[in-house]
Parts: sequence; C-alpha cells; structure tokens
Amino acid sequence: MSEQTAAPQTVATDPAAEPVKLWAERTGTRAYTGRNNRGGEVSIASAGVPGAFTPGELLKIALAGCTGLSADFTLARRLGENFDATVHVSGDADRENEVYPELNEEFELDLSELDAETRERLLVAAQRAVDKVCTVGRTLEAGTTVNLTFRIDA
Repeated sequence: MSEQTAAPQTVATDPAAEPVKLWAERTGTRAYTGRNNRGGEVSIASAGVPGAFTPGELLKIALAGCTGLSADFTLARRLGENFDATVHVSGDADRENEVYPELNEEFELDLSELDAETRERLLVAAQRAVDKVCTVGRTLEAGTTVNLTFRIDA
C-alpha cells in the first residue's frame, strides 16, 4: 500500500478582512512614499516637488475623497451609477501656528435634470450622509489625540 499525503491547502484570505497597515517610508531628502498593505502608494514631499503631494494636500484630498465616498451611494441611487462628481477642497495654512484653521469644500454635481424640489431633497440627503459617515470630516471637526512614539534600533 502506498502512503498518500494530502496536498497543502491554500486558504484564500479576503484582503478586506485583513487589518489595514499604513506607513510612510523615506525615499529621499524630504521625500517619503506612503503605502498600505493593499499595494497602494502615494508620493509625499515638500511643496513644488513634481508628482508628489505635501502632507497638507493629502489631508485636504482625504477630506474631499471622504466627502465624495460618503455621499456616493445616496447620489448614485438617484442619479445612476455613472454620474460625474468632483469635490474641490481648499484652505490656506496659518504658518505661524502650523494649522489649517478652515477648510472649504465644494461638491460639483450636474443636477440640471432634476426639478428644484427633488434637487433640494437629494442635497439634504447627501449632506446627511456626509455628516453621518465621513470619518475624516468628523475627525477634523471633533479634533483627535495623536500619539507619537519612537522605535529605536540600537
């Protein structure tokens, strides 16, 4: 009788079930690449470096992206899956205190096919969705504690 062994089984893992890991790795003088464990990456550098975002720009982009994603389901339900939208975000830094005292968003949508009443209801619902689930906006409005530790290889 020959001995049979089972082939090793590969267990498929759902990437969405894995904890998100984020890090920024130094890639040059005042230049980092932000990464996640899903293969995403973004260049982070000082102002004026081609192809890179400053940390402040990333903060603003995170807010705009969160706003858009938070309203997306509500808007798609009424406008269809292929609607166009752009969320603009702006706000100047207070360089004396190194903060952004105010960020302004403008959600650009074509609602010309909707009557005034339907348009107003949709905008109220979209605002409600953003207020409820935009984690970035809610965090900025509430403030947060940031804890920094240093891990030293000695």
